[in-house]
Amino acid sequence: MTIKDLEPKEVWNNFYSLTRCPRPSKHEEIVRDFLVKWAQERKIECRVDKVGNVIMSKPATKGMENRRPVVLQAHMDMVPQARAGKVHDFLKDPIETKIVDEWVYACDTTLGADDGMGVAAIMAVFESKTLKHGPLEALITTDEETGMTGAFGLKTGELKGDFLLNLDSETEGELYVGCAGGVDATMTIPYTTEKAPAGYCAYRVTFGGLKGGHSGMEINSGRANVNKIMFRHLRWVADCGMRLISIQGGNMRNAIPRDAEAVIAFPKEHTDCILAELDKVAGWVKKELATVEPDFCMSYERVRMTQNVMTDADTQKIINLMMVAPNGVVRMSNDMEGLVETSLNLAIVKTTGRNFTVQALLRSSVDTAKEALAERLVCLAELSGGTCRLSGAYPGWKPNMQSPLLKTMKETYHKLYGKEPAVMAIHAGLECGLLGGKYPEMEMISFGPTLQSPHSPDERCHIASVKKFYDYLVATLEAIPEK
Repeated sequence: MTIKDLEPKEVWNNFYSLTRCPRPSKHEEIVRDFLVKWAQERKIECRVDKVGNVIMSKPATKGMENRRPVVLQAHMDMVPQARAGKVHDFLKDPIETKIVDEWVYACDTTLGADDGMGVAAIMAVFESKTLKHGPLEALITTDEETGMTGAFGLKTGELKGDFLLNLDSETEGELYVGCAGGVDATMTIPYTTEKAPAGYCAYRVTFGGLKGGHSGMEINSGRANVNKIMFRHLRWVADCGMRLISIQGGNMRNAIPRDAEAVIAFPKEHTDCILAELDKVAGWVKKELATVEPDFCMSYERVRMTQNVMTDADTQKIINLMMVAPNGVVRMSNDMEGLVETSLNLAIVKTTGRNFTVQALLRSSVDTAKEALAERLVCLAELSGGTCRLSGAYPGWKPNMQSPLLKTMKETYHKLYGKEPAVMAIHAGLECGLLGGKYPEMEMISFGPTLQSPHSPDERCHIASVKKFYDYLVATLEAIPEK
């Protein structure tokens, strides 16, 4: 059996087509062209706006012309993550899928169900000739995962809908009515190098085996950040004459980093001692994380010694910076039990030969708390002799518990499944925050099928939840109230 055999076939067949289209963030040309051609073949009105969003329109079915118009919204890009050792070119290669028990996985890469399932559901609705619905629009945005470029660039007046259904949530049976805002922070710390002292040798120390995951949805899961682990090891051997040569950890702002490596230099006579200390710290970490990160591993190998190394003072400065930098959950919400209010993901660290850079994604449902956390990084960078640039800020989405759309969707879910859906806020950056700023009168709800471990090679989609999600979407469109 393949995913094309799963039900509902109209959704899974569309998702299969999307797996054939390479679509990492900022490289959506192939999938955009596919969507436009797909719409043209079905005589669906379709256009591409100036920033690359795909916008479609479909008239109401007979007898539904007086229903309030609805926008179906999802994003076309996906997070490109592969397991260590997996050879996969996300710019060229399709995503290969497998079915394991009740789940669909990719083969050692991200699956792209975030948000391919939302796009596939929109396609199924728009190509159907039997569903009942009022006037529809589709907004399939570009570059959601690394900057929400499509939502930022969408012009007011492009959409005519009264309601927006965002199909980018990850637990079936939950309706999301609020989300966190975010901001990107980039710390840049200059450093100097000097000729390597005589008698030094070099080793590459590699860290991996961690789960990673979504830096919003899974930031409170206890999963480890490999960059923090790496610098914990380096701190333990920092007083043995150790110098940094290069650092590389993480590769996506919105993914908890899983893999990292440091190339370090130290006196040859200290080799046995330093390697033993690294093994000791790795043993501590493995024991501490045994439940949540059972596959953590650290290894090292001798490499060719470079001509230059970082100065001792700058080596210590960078290690100290990373030891004290905040990471993970900063504060839980006082208003909604179990919801993370504010968090920070130290996502990417690297040396460039002149600068050490740290790229972080900060999230909060309280804008002032987000700004305060950002200022902590600014101060930390300045104390380290560097700078911190803040960019890409986007607002949170404030819940409207009196929304007629919410009332309709709660009633529809109860009619279908005999129970109330959970109404929640999410500690992730949904595009609803930005879209709500452009269309303040538009009511919005986010929902979707059940996904686990998005933004990591363990990403999987629960098969049965896709049918429930799609049936609910179809029933909701039929239940939308009149103008």
